[in-house]
Amino acid sequence: TTMRASLDVAVAKPEPAPPQTLALAGRLRAELAEIDQLLDAFLFLARAQHRSLPGQTVLPLDYVAATAITERAGLISVRGLTVRADSDPGGAWVQGSQALIARMVENVIDNAVSHNADGGWIQVRSGTAGGQALLVVENGGEVLDQDQVRELSQPFRRIGADRVGSARGAGLGLSIVAAIAGAHGGSLRLTGRREGGWRGIMRR
Repeated sequence: TTMRASLDVAVAKPEPAPPQTLALAGRLRAELAEIDQLLDAFLFLARAQHRSLPGQTVLPLDYVAATAITERAGLISVRGLTVRADSDPGGAWVQGSQALIARMVENVIDNAVSHNADGGWIQVRSGTAGGQALLVVENGGEVLDQDQVRELSQPFRRIGADRVGSARGAGLGLSIVAAIAGAHGGSLRLTGRREGGWRGIMRR
């Protein structure tokens, strides 16, 4: 915040700022935004790993997923992605931290959107199996190495800088998902699809 304020003061002086200064200020603001996102990711990861579960409530997973998809409608449209969302009759309900569960679902869908081929597809399904709530997210794309995909639930693990597992480029997105699932007594299982792309199964 202090660095942003300093930039604002520098470019808001009465005399016009040189174009180079304005360009530099723009780049610095973008870098600060990325730092904010990275710190936010670390905070969510730390809360989940230390079982800090604020705002306990009961949530329908289909609603959480639908909200995340709607909030990303612009990017989904730009990428030309087809999204299919299904839910078993009665849906899947989980008890836990509303903020953390929402972040868990958002991170998985962010990965499915960002690490996809233009004109590709995403499928999201919620339901129950064996008395547990399930959320399954999968997409198409390149054929991925199974062993590497399974490791993406660990912090800073990526398959290439521009592929699945990158949360804002830091490799934290899916590790946050795994930590949040674990904090709620659940699990995340990641596999590469034989036809290409990947599948994430969150079970609680």
